[in-house]
Amino acid sequence: MNIETWQRAVALSARVHGHQMRKDGKTPYASHPFRVAMTIATVFGERDPEVLAAALLHDVIEDCDVDYDQLLDTFSRNVADYVAVMTKDMRLEEPIRESAYDKQLADGPWQGRLIKLADAFDNLHDATPEMRPRMIARARRAIALASDDVLREARASLESAVARIEATMATAS
Repeated sequence: MNIETWQRAVALSARVHGHQMRKDGKTPYASHPFRVAMTIATVFGERDPEVLAAALLHDVIEDCDVDYDQLLDTFSRNVADYVAVMTKDMRLEEPIRESAYDKQLADGPWQGRLIKLADAFDNLHDATPEMRPRMIARARRAIALASDDVLREARASLESAVARIEATMATAS
């Protein structure tokens, strides 16, 4: 495992998210990408350092002053591509943006959908009771996007991710 890749990703993620807080106003935002990466490694069983690095960085283009080219210069094309597929185009109006984002995830590499599943998993666990229905709907969208992968390629990481999220949704309802 190339430890240096995800170590650099931890440092960059912590630095660029350092001033941000989660919606509760108390939790540092950086805890979210760290938990997403930990979910991928410990809950879903995927240990690819590029996937872990992209999980740590999955919100940096969308929420921080980092662009694709910076990720490409600092990491690999795979890491930059995985993060890019996780990035919504915030210039679009919400309904169009969400549809374009789903298409982008569906057309992108399976690793992006795995990161999206871990993102949904973390948001389910972190959701307040009033946010839970919205997070369940997002988790269902992530599962739907990954379902073709699970059926077509039977990737163990995606199967595990879908099963864990479905179990979490069952107890969260």
